[in-house]
Amino acid sequence: MATSGEAPESWYLALLGFAEHFRTSSPPKIRLCVHCLQAVFQFKPPQRVEARTHLQLGSVLYHHTKNTELETPWICLLSELYCQQNLVDSAKPLLRKAIQISQQTPYWHCRLLFQLAQLHTLEKDLVSACDLLGVGAEYARVVGSEYTRALFLLSKGMLLLMERKLGEVHPLLTLCGTIVENWQGNPIQKESLRVFFLVLQVTHYLDAGQVKSVKPCLKQLQQCIQTISTLHDDEILPSNPADLFHWLPKEHMCVLVYLVTVMHSMQAGYLEKAQKYTDKALMQLEKLKMLDSSPILSTFQVILLEHIIMCRLVTGHKATALQEISQVCQLCAQSPRLFTNHASQLHTLLGLYCISVNCMDNAEAQFTAALRLTTHQELWAFIVTNLASVYIREGMKMFVFLPMNFAESSAALRL
Repeated sequence: MATSGEAPESWYLALLGFAEHFRTSSPPKIRLCVHCLQAVFQFKPPQRVEARTHLQLGSVLYHHTKNTELETPWICLLSELYCQQNLVDSAKPLLRKAIQISQQTPYWHCRLLFQLAQLHTLEKDLVSACDLLGVGAEYARVVGSEYTRALFLLSKGMLLLMERKLGEVHPLLTLCGTIVENWQGNPIQKESLRVFFLVLQVTHYLDAGQVKSVKPCLKQLQQCIQTISTLHDDEILPSNPADLFHWLPKEHMCVLVYLVTVMHSMQAGYLEKAQKYTDKALMQLEKLKMLDSSPILSTFQVILLEHIIMCRLVTGHKATALQEISQVCQLCAQSPRLFTNHASQLHTLLGLYCISVNCMDNAEAQFTAALRLTTHQELWAFIVTNLASVYIREGMKMFVFLPMNFAESSAALRL
């Protein structure tokens, strides 16, 4: 171990030197190289050193080993590090190679398929992502994992909803419903599948404008969450390694159910109910974020705030709405991805606020900025409608909006 008077990085440089010596030996001594790199973690190095070492270790295993069980975990980690550095094009070929060689290890094969599908989703290549999830569903069926097959199919259903392919969503959800009901296994896993299924069902109905059809699903969803909250997390591992997945922690599922309840309340015009559930969800989120740094919590928080801001503006609470718009700005400033995904909605909310305080020039500027940033047809239509109302109020009767020329997709903000 390093002595207290030794330079903080001298041990790291020594281990790195030994690792490089073993790697470049003739023939290469890869096992000793790997031992040296793994020894770095015993010193609890700074985060940047730890990340760099993981990258080096993954690279060595990728290029010098043919042991699939040893190689695939490091490829997963290596691709995640590439993604953190915005090197997605470097991560994809790694994952494709690992998928090809991991078919005899069900857990890793499924995990790699999920991971590559997620990369395509982040790049908005939803067709490729859906194809991979379909491959995963068939593979899970072959290896006898109906649970993971359902996860693949539900994930595909979620992407089809994003693409607004509602005709394909209905038969897929029907199949998923049958699989979920027939699967017998860990109670928490079964209930989490039901939550996933019912969330998609509710979203499907809301997308189709069938607000009344949502109520039975929403009631079942709330019952599922109550059931999950009474179950204890079992440490017993599933007998099938392909079943070693879990969709969301139950605390996150609770917030998600609040969120879809708020979405339904907004569309049904129950503004008091929407505010009530938003308050509950935001309170739960604040508690969770003290212990959990998962990015999805910030996403939930932003979407909830977007909905409550609309409630405030409709009910005339303009000052409160402005404070909450400021909160959304602060959350988005902490995450470039969150800002990219919600910038248009943020400008739209500012535009609505400007209308409420009769600042039409500012409203026009905000809506114009929102139009430039959106890639969602429904949100585009809403922005255009409000911008037209601004022009009419200002007496500008001559205005032209060019139609959108990109594919339909579901708006993240239901306005």
